[in-house]
Amino acid sequence: MKLISNTTFSLMIFLIALGVLNNSGTAAAGELGHYMPGVASIRDFYVPPVPGFYYEQYNLYYTTDTYNDRDGNSVDSIDIGSGVVNIDADVDVFAIQPTFIWSTDLHFLGARYAAYIGIPVAGTSVQAALSTTTNKGIKIDDSDWGLGDIYLRPIWLGWNTPHFGTSLSYGLYAPTGKYDVGANDNVGLGFWTHEFEASVTWFPWEHQGTAVMVTGTYEIHHDKDDVNITPGDRFSLDWGISQYLPINEDGSVLAELGLIGYSQWQVENDSGSDVIDALSVKDEVHGIGVQLGVASVTRNASLVFRYLKEFEAKARFEGELYVLTFAKGF
Repeated sequence: MKLISNTTFSLMIFLIALGVLNNSGTAAAGELGHYMPGVASIRDFYVPPVPGFYYEQYNLYYTTDTYNDRDGNSVDSIDIGSGVVNIDADVDVFAIQPTFIWSTDLHFLGARYAAYIGIPVAGTSVQAALSTTTNKGIKIDDSDWGLGDIYLRPIWLGWNTPHFGTSLSYGLYAPTGKYDVGANDNVGLGFWTHEFEASVTWFPWEHQGTAVMVTGTYEIHHDKDDVNITPGDRFSLDWGISQYLPINEDGSVLAELGLIGYSQWQVENDSGSDVIDALSVKDEVHGIGVQLGVASVTRNASLVFRYLKEFEAKARFEGELYVLTFAKGF
């Protein structure tokens, strides 16, 4: 059975984060990185085995009404030392990201070379929405759509065999989205990020109808614009199990069922003179959910829906993530 080839994805703008502004509105703490786990499909993390161009569009909706403190308890206010900040934990954000992939015939160290670029479009990033909500006690929804922080992956190496899809990559997030300290309508995050990723997908059978994926992503951040803050390094772990089931007799149309999940940890504290000591806590969050999809082998196209529920969040918001992804190879 020949299976459709999807693409890898690291969503750079829609992260689940808490950014608390200080009383003057000029500095923030409790930052997160660009990478949002749980968005990419199970079979997106290895280099497409068939050379060519691919288009993939991610449509994302994130909603939350819960903020957890450093102990994992739901709270509606935070003591930042100089006072108490009330939290209106009621945020809904929708966004899209077109992604363009090039899978080549070039080889390096036995691996095939690929590259791609992601160009997000949004009313606001999740982080920007939650920052404003926390600081000012108002509800932020989608508005004033614009370009977000562009993601470029110039190095993506894949070793594909009948039983394994293994990849290593380097990516860069550029602060191209609108960002002003204290603004309500930020789309970008205001800093550069280096991303390193390693992924292994195991296919127990050569027809690759079953796939088991584990991926680790590490982020290193530069200084944030206009404030003396450098967000701490982060590590994310995505995992999933996918099963294809033929819908028609010749197997050209496939249904997909999957179990998915992720964990994300801050491994280094935020640094800089504008960091609020009371909020300088290493946060974490975990999520679990399902993946449902349909793939056309003859058209080299797929449509995938993902739902994840977050749990055990500490020092950050805890919510639900919905993603609808369309992919097409040319």
